[in-house]
Amino acid sequence: MKTTGLLVSLLPLIGSVYSQVAAPYVDSGNGFVFDGVTDPVHQVSYGIVLPQASTSSEFIGEFVAPNDAKWIGLALGGAMIGDLLLVAWPNGNKIVSSARYATGYTLPTAYAGPTITTLPSSSVNSTHWKFVFRCQNCTSWDGGSIDPTGTGVFAWAFSNVAVDDPSDPNSTFAEHTDFGFFGINFPDAQNSNYQSYLQGNAGTPPPTSVPSGPTTTSTSTGPTASATPFDYIVVGAGPGGLIAADRLSEAGKKVLLLERGGPSTAQTGGTYDAPWAKSANLTKFDVPGLFETLFTDTNPFWWCKDTNFFAGCILGGGTSVNGALYWYPADKDFSADNGWPSSWANHQPFTNKLKQRLPSTDHPSQDGQRYLEQSANVVSQLLQAQGYSQITINDNPDSKDHVFGFSAFDFLNGQRAGPVATYFQTAIARKNLVYKDHVYVSQVIRNGSTILGVRTNDTSLGPNGIVPLNPNGRVILSAGSFGTPRILFQSGIGPTDMIQAVQSNPTAAANLPPQNQWINLPVGENVSDNPSINLVFTHPSIDAYDNWANVWSNPRQADVQQYLQSRSGVLAGASPKLNFWRAYSGSDGITRYAQGTVRPGAASVNTSVAYNASQIFTITVYLSQGIQSRGRIGVDAALNAKALVNPWLTNPADKTVLLQALHDVVSTMKNVQGLTMITPDNTMTLEQYVNAYDPATMCSNHWVGAAKIGTSASTAVVDQNAKVFNTDNLFIVDASIIPALPVGNPQGVLMSAAEQAVSKILALAGGP
Repeated sequence: MKTTGLLVSLLPLIGSVYSQVAAPYVDSGNGFVFDGVTDPVHQVSYGIVLPQASTSSEFIGEFVAPNDAKWIGLALGGAMIGDLLLVAWPNGNKIVSSARYATGYTLPTAYAGPTITTLPSSSVNSTHWKFVFRCQNCTSWDGGSIDPTGTGVFAWAFSNVAVDDPSDPNSTFAEHTDFGFFGINFPDAQNSNYQSYLQGNAGTPPPTSVPSGPTTTSTSTGPTASATPFDYIVVGAGPGGLIAADRLSEAGKKVLLLERGGPSTAQTGGTYDAPWAKSANLTKFDVPGLFETLFTDTNPFWWCKDTNFFAGCILGGGTSVNGALYWYPADKDFSADNGWPSSWANHQPFTNKLKQRLPSTDHPSQDGQRYLEQSANVVSQLLQAQGYSQITINDNPDSKDHVFGFSAFDFLNGQRAGPVATYFQTAIARKNLVYKDHVYVSQVIRNGSTILGVRTNDTSLGPNGIVPLNPNGRVILSAGSFGTPRILFQSGIGPTDMIQAVQSNPTAAANLPPQNQWINLPVGENVSDNPSINLVFTHPSIDAYDNWANVWSNPRQADVQQYLQSRSGVLAGASPKLNFWRAYSGSDGITRYAQGTVRPGAASVNTSVAYNASQIFTITVYLSQGIQSRGRIGVDAALNAKALVNPWLTNPADKTVLLQALHDVVSTMKNVQGLTMITPDNTMTLEQYVNAYDPATMCSNHWVGAAKIGTSASTAVVDQNAKVFNTDNLFIVDASIIPALPVGNPQGVLMSAAEQAVSKILALAGGP
């Protein structure tokens, strides 16, 4: 929702929620006093001036940008969708501008009503362009408005790619290459000199306390604040970061927790409600039954935009956007055979701490019933004919061969929970913890092996966005399997070719440590992820639930009422309904585990067979622990994170075992009357199907190992205390330290590992 009332209700928290807050500055070129910010990454300044009035339909705005900014946008309500968007770019010696509006994740189109007039102090020179403009009829639009007496949030957009036709105000252009947010208190932007500004003069000079603003001949860091040091800075509010921040603050440490994205659930300030759930203030991240819509939404702001895989840039990280399958760790998950140091084998005390805070459930509906279980019933027949036994999976975490059971989740009270509803809530209540979201950390600041702080895009945290540590302080990276390696590379830690990629980037190179301080570690190497293959079936008993297509906008009304009244029914659960495991001995003598997940509906169907779409369901078969295939994560020239080497089925024995598992799953189909496999259908063998499978859809997004734990800097990134080798006070607590895939989905193993890691960090001598 984007109503003014909602924004105003949230914005008293503006100083702690948004990455920058507007402050007054004087444009030294024209003498105007604007209220605005300078983005410290791209050095673009955004400012506005309002008339002194309780109501107004216009304002004066300013963009000052270096010439590598090919176009700039400012969304007046804090979102690129459903808000008035002003865009501008240079064309020769002139500035071209237009008002735009977007209703979806598409190119914003021209918006009728606003009148934008370029004012005389606009200019273009050899280094910068400056756009000073009057925007009339610009304080209200379809779905939102500016209240001159209140507060608001603006979103800026930056692109280093030129528009298609610079001479045309309505030109098309590619998606922005970066974006951010800042808060603004509109009364601070009101100025008695407004009419003088329209006439081109500065009016009464401002107080001498107002700082000079950006110029067109030098860069500016924008509004800054003196830096507050911390005992621990935790980068990333995913499961590892949330558990670390909670336990550190519980121990009395002064903790700063930084999250790149924004709020998720309603409890955390999230507002992205399903239309039918607005009355209950339930967001997409609250309702388990909305899980499948995360991948079909037209405004997927929760995905990180600088990697080509699904990574959650939102409070909770992956636990806010995954299927929430939650398995208590098996002993073998933390074994030396699976790559862990021997000191980690006794995981049970830490797993027990996790279970106490976050118990699992295989019946998330609050009435104790299970819903939409037809696919589970069909597949249980298939598996029982193969000698499988049914168990309660989390009651038997070490039983993972020829077993199946109902899917288990980390939901609580019929809603998505995870560490956001548990660890984060106790952490944020403590006065010794500061939480800031929409803060991007680019690197750790270090002097040789000693970490001094972190560099962020938030100048409210310190000059140039740098946040220092207290004496003996520590930094914990919990930015995930893609985010943590990128921070390390930009900090001069990792393989030489990746640090050289940073060195070749004109923006990042200036902050890179000198080459004699580079630390060569195998960051991004040894990466694994479950290869997964979807088999699609039909059976007359199945309710495919409209393939989850309508649950966001128009779900079945009986299910809506049941869920809103008692958090029960279909919508209290996610799409997975059954899971199973089987162990296989490979030709190389290594035991590998196959896991299956069963759910109604299908991501895609490719068949020549006529079928009833209301009766489809999917069995996804994964290969997990024991897998030998490995890949590599790195960055490209723009520092976008990517897989340099794909990790799926690069080992022949892995592929052989996965094919055997697929054949076994379908081997007893004849025992289940009415069961038909439609993808692949009877025109294709399983071997042909796997050989033709798109690697992009084989990904399970269970990436581990990018900063693996170990005992030697030649093969690992962190030691047995989760400390980065050859550093004094840099630690990692996220999925990247997991050395190899566990038997099941890694969420439970990761959270148990986080409990153990933070315990070891606190026990390590020399800390704050």
